[in-house]
Amino acid sequence: MIVTDEVDEDAIRTLRAMQRSSCSRLVVVATKLDDAALLAAVEIGVHGLLRRREASPERLVATVQAAAAGDGTVPPDLLGRLLAQVGRLQREVLSPRGLAFSGLTDREANVLRLVADGYDTSEIADQLAWSERTVKNIIHDITTRLQLRNRSHAVAYAVRAGLI
Repeated sequence: MIVTDEVDEDAIRTLRAMQRSSCSRLVVVATKLDDAALLAAVEIGVHGLLRRREASPERLVATVQAAAAGDGTVPPDLLGRLLAQVGRLQREVLSPRGLAFSGLTDREANVLRLVADGYDTSEIADQLAWSERTVKNIIHDITTRLQLRNRSHAVAYAVRAGLI
């Protein structure tokens, strides 16, 4: 947990150091929380955000317990703004490039689903009316971009991440 006046460069450095030193569930209590602080906290992987004026003992305990359980806590007004920013990111940045938050295009997700169902490359190509080379390129792109070892690793990753 870090208590600070604002999520400035010093606080961000401290949070990153805590994250690197195996603090997997971070909570920030700050006097000032704005959109920039929210985005910085999300990028670092903070699980709980609480304004100092709202940090009653009960609320603080609830926030820490939620973080320990892997849940997130964000003030409601910031949550609304975060959702708006996520939507804007999807519409303006990811969708024009054919991507979703999953990191996979629809095309890639379809190929991984078929791989997970046990189809080999030629069967996937037949089912999707593509060439085998296209299917191989898609699988190669996925494994390279996500730094995975092979198609089995790609399927396991996608299943664990809830992408397929």
